[in-house]
Amino acid sequence: MITPTATAADAASQREAAQRLRLGYKASAEQFAPRPLLEFAVEAERQGFDSVFVSDHYQPWRHTDGHAPFAFAWLAALGERTSHIQLGTSVVTPTFRYHPAIVAQAMATIGCLNPGRVSLGVGTGESMNEVPVLDIQWPEFKERFGRLKEAIELMRKLWTEDFVTYQGQYYRTRNATVYDRPSHPVRLYVAASGQVAAKLAGRVADGFICTSGKGRELYVDTLLPAVKEGASQAGRDVDTIEKTIEMKVSFNPDREQALKDTRIWAALALPPDAKVGIDDPREMERKAEEVADQAHRRWLVSNDPDEHVDQIRPYLEMGFRHLVFHAPGADQAGFLRLYGKEVLPRLRRKWS
Repeated sequence: MITPTATAADAASQREAAQRLRLGYKASAEQFAPRPLLEFAVEAERQGFDSVFVSDHYQPWRHTDGHAPFAFAWLAALGERTSHIQLGTSVVTPTFRYHPAIVAQAMATIGCLNPGRVSLGVGTGESMNEVPVLDIQWPEFKERFGRLKEAIELMRKLWTEDFVTYQGQYYRTRNATVYDRPSHPVRLYVAASGQVAAKLAGRVADGFICTSGKGRELYVDTLLPAVKEGASQAGRDVDTIEKTIEMKVSFNPDREQALKDTRIWAALALPPDAKVGIDDPREMERKAEEVADQAHRRWLVSNDPDEHVDQIRPYLEMGFRHLVFHAPGADQAGFLRLYGKEVLPRLRRKWS
């Protein structure tokens, strides 16, 4: 993040980094067990992906064959198995089952082990991950957002200061110090699906995260303008903020298989108000089955690489520069090899 004391060279460097094309892999912790997921992510580096971002769930979107490995432990393992790929979360909720001071410590340790490679994506959370662990009433967005703002402020202090005493509405510390901090700061990304959180990303974050498949108007009329507005309010150059998007892609030489693969992620086809209060994966799975035939609508489905690149193009034209590809199929290794051969080179030729 550019601070008021940053030099012009610092700003130029961050602007250049934010505008560089990056192509990443989304490690679906809800769909795969820790060991195979780790092997897929290692394969992503082999196939030329620039980053791996892992989801952080306590409970998955579906109970049947669901998984939910611990993201911090998994990222540490990935760091030891890879050499240069960027490691990140998309996203962690640092506000309920995790105290933000513990998230700051965990990511600082991973940053020490993997200098210059670590990013923390954060969001306001989902009831399915927090309510069952804490037995709480899921709060309204206003409280969730207030907690996220405080968590970000506290984590940044713990990454840069000693003996932090913090007295917020939701979190307090007394003379807390994270003793092992990386020489390269942990990059902070804020996830947003609406204007308020997008403005926060513009004000305080190194990067902004959203997901594809929700209609062009949301991105060009709401989210990206809100990031710009937040940056302007904070006296920041919006071009130094990395625009990251999770791309829902189902790419397979067999088009029918590509369509079929999306059904396991039918929960993504549910409207937000149908999901917000669900904290039982069995209930989420039941509701998702009702819209399974619509699951493909959230995905870019193709069997042709040129067509697929054309499907991706609008997001690049909107200004997204870090595309993290989330594939729904069971054969993740096959997807990674195919994407590394047919899609990544085409994107880099056209957009690097």
